[in-house]
Amino acid sequence: MNNEIVFDVLENAIHTSSPAANPKKLVEMHQIFRKQLPEILFITSYPPRECGIATYSQDLLKALKNQYRNSFSLKVCALETGTNDYSYPKEVKYQFNTQDLPQYQEMAHLINIDMKIELVLIQHEFGFFQGKAEGAFLQFLSWLTKPVVIVFHTVLPRPDAGLKEKVQKIAEACASIVVMTQNSAQVLIDDYGVLPEKIEVIPHGTHLVPHLDKTTLKEKYGLSNRKVLSTFGLLNAGKGIETTLDALPAIISQHPEILFLIIGKTHPGVIQSEGEKYRVMLEQKVQQLQLHDHVIFINRYLPLPDLLEYLQLTDVYLFTSRDPNQAVSGTFSYAMSCGCPIISTPIPHALEVLRDDSGIIVDFQHTAQLANGVNRLMGDESLMAAFRSNTLQRIVPSAWENSAIAHALLLQKVAGPRFGLNIFSKEPKVVRHQVEKIALQNRLPEVNLEHVKKMTTDFGMIQFSKINQPDIDSGYTLDDNARALIAMCMHYESTGDQTDLAYLRIYLDFIQFCQQPEGDFLNYVDKAYLFTAQNSATNLADSNGRAIWALGYLISRRALLPTALVAAAKGILQRALLQVEGMHSTRAMAFVIKGLYYCNLEKKSLRNARLIKTLANRLVQMYRHESEQHWQWYEGYLTYANSILPEALLCAWLETGAEVYKETAEASFNFLLSRTFDKTGIKVISNQSWLYKGQESAVYGEQPIDVAYTIFTLGKFYDVFQNENYLHKMETAFNWFLGNNHLHQIIYNPCTGGCYDGLEEKQVNLNQGAESTLSYLMARLTMEKYLKTQAK
Repeated sequence: MNNEIVFDVLENAIHTSSPAANPKKLVEMHQIFRKQLPEILFITSYPPRECGIATYSQDLLKALKNQYRNSFSLKVCALETGTNDYSYPKEVKYQFNTQDLPQYQEMAHLINIDMKIELVLIQHEFGFFQGKAEGAFLQFLSWLTKPVVIVFHTVLPRPDAGLKEKVQKIAEACASIVVMTQNSAQVLIDDYGVLPEKIEVIPHGTHLVPHLDKTTLKEKYGLSNRKVLSTFGLLNAGKGIETTLDALPAIISQHPEILFLIIGKTHPGVIQSEGEKYRVMLEQKVQQLQLHDHVIFINRYLPLPDLLEYLQLTDVYLFTSRDPNQAVSGTFSYAMSCGCPIISTPIPHALEVLRDDSGIIVDFQHTAQLANGVNRLMGDESLMAAFRSNTLQRIVPSAWENSAIAHALLLQKVAGPRFGLNIFSKEPKVVRHQVEKIALQNRLPEVNLEHVKKMTTDFGMIQFSKINQPDIDSGYTLDDNARALIAMCMHYESTGDQTDLAYLRIYLDFIQFCQQPEGDFLNYVDKAYLFTAQNSATNLADSNGRAIWALGYLISRRALLPTALVAAAKGILQRALLQVEGMHSTRAMAFVIKGLYYCNLEKKSLRNARLIKTLANRLVQMYRHESEQHWQWYEGYLTYANSILPEALLCAWLETGAEVYKETAEASFNFLLSRTFDKTGIKVISNQSWLYKGQESAVYGEQPIDVAYTIFTLGKFYDVFQNENYLHKMETAFNWFLGNNHLHQIIYNPCTGGCYDGLEEKQVNLNQGAESTLSYLMARLTMEKYLKTQAK
């Protein structure tokens, strides 16, 4: 009985005149049913079964749970071959022996009557359904009454008539088909006649990794001073590993420090059919070619963390598959995610994702080409570095977090509307109402300070990062250390973590270091702790304002923080205020207003109030000068950190009670929201080209700082007006970090705790600098505060 039938039964029962009906009980049943999360059933092999699809499914399921556990429930129907005694984890709901033909009808019946299941996601590999099981699987699909999405892990080109008919029948029975490469999609269209609109391309997922230091990892595994080649996966003859062994003498002649790691145990299916025949052949070849000092077999199924460390220490990854029809390889994808330069045979996956700037393609079983490729890479460190960088840029969009987003959007589309009963309607009928599709609700990531701390030295927070490695050559800025001071104050307020205090002292000391005798601040400091020439070439007003905001914020938390820390901040602030009245930069004045507002929260200062009023009046005057019917703003353009301006005037109103500040704040913020929010989400002003009055902004080029500032301002407006729309927009804006953007890719990296530096037209800037990381962290801590408010 599917969900629609259940609702029909409830409808008839609720509106029946039968004295046996119990409307109150039925209402309770309906409410319980509506509160249940829709369940998605994975039909797949699953660990502890050792196979690539099992690992793939577990990784995908974990990623979906991490991001969408409040949106749907995920369960597994584990595929087995023959009788097995696996000890499955709790998410496995059913077990399905694909060689037991009567089970196909039994399992279809169980799924159909399971009211919790909304949708079925099948991981398909032809090897799962062999012999008579092929026909039984097709019959199984025809029996299912729930929507089905199928993932094809293999798509064979140029099928014979029998294979073509089977795939077409599978396609007809499913609502959508997922493949992992554009090549596979085209084969389905051209060779099988599958409709393009039924096909979704979602690349094989990959793991985000911390990109640990190679030298350190090699020391950990006893591989110091070696240049490491590697390959991994469950061993079978199709791996073509003998090609590398044959190429090693030519490689060793130029690079005697070479070591080749063959990682992985033999495939269980191969063990059953032929034992260790293939591994023995490889071992004999090592003996014949006298490669004992240059080859290591790691004959284990490695835990994921160990595997990823081996890949991160690898200098060049070798993929030598002998199968020209292998559509995709998880091993290949994992190596790319670890930044490995890759030499590969021309399987469709490799041809699609590797380019001249990220890898080398060699012919199948071509020993000389493989040796030449390795020698070329090993002899050119700049080429290796370029390959590593380009490989990461190409593979990060397929991170499991992004794969989860793509799958969730597809499942939402396929599931269709969920039906509900409007039991309390005055009309004596069911209203199949405004019930949306599966609502995708992102889960807040755990707060992770790892990258913030990694970017912080004893002197201050480093400005830039190459991927997630701090770039000390970029030096330090007042801007970043002021932001860091606020972020760490917020974290300490939220957690009471005593280790935060040492970081607060570092950031505060840096601000004091930047302060000049007249009270103003310089912004740029190099790695030798010297002020740079950039301080003379750049307007530092905004940096000065941001420092005052940070100092005021710290002082406002005086009840929580050590007295000495607060006293030091007060001393720095008092000297800084000597320069405030001379400020006329819009954002600088806004930052100062915020800082003085915070400073006055617990202990009023007439001087601070007077300065707030002076600066707020200037903002109002600027607004009156520039605003008109279709442009309610303070300047003739929108640039960066725009929301700080209406927020500052709202703070000025809270401090002074002057209605003009409140009115101007509301009008300008509503205008800004109209330019940055639409039905799909938030799109802040591009840093490629500011938005000038009467013109259109560039479409792409968004930075985390602008999204974060919008969240801060929405929070302040909600505090004042208690308008739920502000909370909704806060959630929408924060989801930009979690993938609700035009690329449907995460901007926050949960592996490192860093945040990517920007969202461009076709890619994410993978560097994780201080500004973006701190902007995300402040936004994340702000969201936690308001979610706690909602919970109360």
